[in-house]
Amino acid sequence: MAELTLSEIWIYPIKSLAGIRVQQANVKQKGLENDRRFMLVDEDGRFLTQREHPGMALFGVSIFSQQLIIESKSSTRSISVGLHDLESKASESLRVKIWDDEVETIEINPVYSVWFSEELKIRCKLVYFPESNRRDVDPRFALSNEQVSLADGYPYMIIGQSTLDELNSRLEIPISMKRFRPNFVFTGGTPFEEDEWKTFKIGKNRFAAVKLCARCVLITVDPETGVRGKEPLATLTTYRKRENKILFGQNLLAIDYDEVREGDEIEFL
Repeated sequence: MAELTLSEIWIYPIKSLAGIRVQQANVKQKGLENDRRFMLVDEDGRFLTQREHPGMALFGVSIFSQQLIIESKSSTRSISVGLHDLESKASESLRVKIWDDEVETIEINPVYSVWFSEELKIRCKLVYFPESNRRDVDPRFALSNEQVSLADGYPYMIIGQSTLDELNSRLEIPISMKRFRPNFVFTGGTPFEEDEWKTFKIGKNRFAAVKLCARCVLITVDPETGVRGKEPLATLTTYRKRENKILFGQNLLAIDYDEVREGDEIEFL
């Protein structure tokens, strides 16, 4: 069997905004540290994503000196959110809706909400999901009552580089892995082999593969331009459709909570 290596690690601090590639990250039960702990919600407290608002792709996100920096590509304006001791800075507690879940969040500062409302031209609020607040993984796929952050449903997702390469061989214009928003990318192995994984290690951490990732129109939004097209959903529909779902990537739960690093070996248990 070819050696499998963790080649990329990604976090997405604000749900549905751009990700940040990191060389190492701390594994937590809810997901990698700083991954999807923030979210934008509308006036009714419902979560916002690129599915309905592709312009959300046009924000650059970075972390520097415990500051989360968000830059608008359309206006060149930026804001900075301090990541230290967030719960003590809360201005308002908000119960919000993400898919079928309702969770308790906090609005850190209305100033951030006003900034995003002006940039997106939608009245919205930036909310934070404290580590101590609860959101359960779907009990049909949980191993031990695991929790998840503000990701769609599971704390982690992995995709093989060869899986993307195989898809790109079918597309007129190749796309980047950014479309699929994984936490982990690995090299080596065969296309879609992660479909069959069960329990494995990345470095010191054990993970359990629990459910293939079902895809929607979000993957048709170009992360560089915010423009929506037909691909790669149209092509994936021709060969990755099962029970009316388009599958690409494997959702994971963490069993251990250590650090992962680019270059870590992947071993099967």
